[in-house]
Amino acid sequence: MSMFLALRAPLRSTLRTLATALFALAIGAPAVAEMGSIEIGPRPFYLVDQMKDGALKDQLAQCKGPFTAKNFSISHRGAPLQFPEHTREGYIAAARMGAGVIECDVAFTKDRELVCRHAQCDLHTTTDILARPELAAKCSEGFQPADHATGRKASAKCCTSDLTLAEFKSLRPKMDGFNPRGVTAQDYMDGTPGWRTDLYVNRATLISHKEYIELVKALGLKFTPELKTPEVAMPFEGGYSQENYAQQMIDEYKAAGVDPRDVYAQSFRLDDVLYWLKAEPAFGAQAVYLDGRDEGSTGFDNMKPETWQPSMQELADKGVKILAPPLWMMVTHKDGRIVPSVYAQEAKKAGLGLIGWSLERSGPLDTGGGYYYQSVKPVIDRDGDALALLDVLARDIGVIGVFSDWPATTTFYANCMKLN
Repeated sequence: MSMFLALRAPLRSTLRTLATALFALAIGAPAVAEMGSIEIGPRPFYLVDQMKDGALKDQLAQCKGPFTAKNFSISHRGAPLQFPEHTREGYIAAARMGAGVIECDVAFTKDRELVCRHAQCDLHTTTDILARPELAAKCSEGFQPADHATGRKASAKCCTSDLTLAEFKSLRPKMDGFNPRGVTAQDYMDGTPGWRTDLYVNRATLISHKEYIELVKALGLKFTPELKTPEVAMPFEGGYSQENYAQQMIDEYKAAGVDPRDVYAQSFRLDDVLYWLKAEPAFGAQAVYLDGRDEGSTGFDNMKPETWQPSMQELADKGVKILAPPLWMMVTHKDGRIVPSVYAQEAKKAGLGLIGWSLERSGPLDTGGGYYYQSVKPVIDRDGDALALLDVLARDIGVIGVFSDWPATTTFYANCMKLN
């Protein structure tokens, strides 16, 4: 009997592995997490070569693998440095690069189905909708060409809530971008930044939230869905409230039999996090409050606690366990080095876990890195500085994980430093 019991655990593990592999094949996804080996490609090594000389560069230069998937490595919108964001292909690329957690930004359609999209109203910059007259006619705001004489920029506004799920799924994704000087819809859509690529756009596919759950479950990875703030009046069409929306997202995990411990639900709305804590405590226990107060609060300063409303302790007292600010909020610079900010120090004092966003989103760093590096711009002058920042986040601050537009970079670092 004891021998039988001893054999049951490995047998169950083998059966789970087989079931995962079969389901992955059924939906066209590789069972990446079960393969053990992860492919990170040349980019992490390029970044190491670009680092300033020092002990960290020497340590990372010695790291050769093999590499495995790491929960520290969080896929931001898939792998949008090179793949169209929130597509099946982008998610699979992220998994192949060792992301242990995959993100779906969740928005709703006209028929109240949930889909993966970075913003409710981004279809005009992330899909071919403006080239589809029958669907473009349904956009909240149709295409307006640029007027070079007056300086008016080209514009449009097309939302998931303008379309049914079937109409949404018929769109073809493209790299996020637009040309504000476009005088035709085609000109406007042709706006991929020069440091990205259109190589992986062809035949890419949009995905619903339910399909995302199926895919990530088959890959054996964890989920981080973000409930996107609606850009239409709520309740939508009079009967679909914010709480309905927040609950529907959780219900789709429950229907799929997903363990709540594998789900990191996110929102920029504190009220959504508080709702999950009350209505769905098993999911709320590790819900993530995305901190966008730098864009919504007058006078926000990551070095001045009096500008933070609510305070770190007040967030903790409300039950929030995980806070996710943009990278720059957690750091500052001193004596030519990147160091933790007061914001990061106070969050840790309050017992809040931290997750940062988003690495590999700024393009080349030779001019200081833009938004995500604004607090450390004086000490940023090369692409390899991304790894220097990552090291401060991981070792000096102790973040839970970091979102990346190219998860190979965070996977590489996490493996080299033996993180989870």
